[in-house]
Amino acid sequence: MTAKILMIQGTSSGSGKTTIVTVLCRIFADRGYKVAPFKSQNMSNYAYKTKDFEISRAQAIQAIAARCEITPDLNPILLKPLGNYYSNVYLNGKIFKKMHASEYYQKFVKTQGLNIATKSLKSLQKNYELIILEGAGSPTEINLEKSDIANMKMAEIANSSVLLITDVDRGGSFASIVGTMSLLDKRYQKLIKGFIINKFRGDINILKPGFKKIKEITKRSVLGIIPMIDFTLPEEDSLGGKAKNITWNKKNLDKIENDIEKLSKLVNSNLNIREIEKMIN
Repeated sequence: MTAKILMIQGTSSGSGKTTIVTVLCRIFADRGYKVAPFKSQNMSNYAYKTKDFEISRAQAIQAIAARCEITPDLNPILLKPLGNYYSNVYLNGKIFKKMHASEYYQKFVKTQGLNIATKSLKSLQKNYELIILEGAGSPTEINLEKSDIANMKMAEIANSSVLLITDVDRGGSFASIVGTMSLLDKRYQKLIKGFIINKFRGDINILKPGFKKIKEITKRSVLGIIPMIDFTLPEEDSLGGKAKNITWNKKNLDKIENDIEKLSKLVNSNLNIREIEKMIN
């Protein structure tokens, strides 16, 4: 079995990548796909721990949504920040070493990191029909491009269709879409197949002139507008100041399951899933 690949990248941190990947895992699982999430490298102090391994909490929740086994391959590299540019680096669920950012990005990523991530992705491809990848931050942090193994390098290796998500509630979404596209190398631009507008509140008709202009400039369409909604899924990190540790007990797992179901119904009705499904087939 060689899985098909879909990747979600964002115009910024906090755009909604983690939540959309979670929801798409559930939507495609409900459509009969054997699905798994994947994030090559994650930076978070919020982890899912067993006696044998530790990965990012976000990928564990995505696995719950996908109804797949939680394994280290879902998040082969986890960075747990310590401060002063140092992080504890976990590889394949095990602590590797404490590393300074300069050592990690200038040496480790280029010599070992990409290989470790690729090996985990290939392992998942053998066992699943669809892998939904999550990027990190923005794919156009041009000062970090050579050491970025979470975005376009991974999409290129996987030959993945990429959807770009943006947070319209922050303002500047159309500019961020066009700016992201213009800063990408042409070989990476080809991988982006469409856009998702996230966290919208108000009259959708107000946005439609913007959609037309975006299509004229990028030759790609907006595939959905996801409304702003309150939910209690644990956040990935402390960007919004709301992230907290959770206990993996039945009560919390039931809450997570309820939120996944609630969000999947909302997204399913506001996103062109049929068009996205064509991209992966």
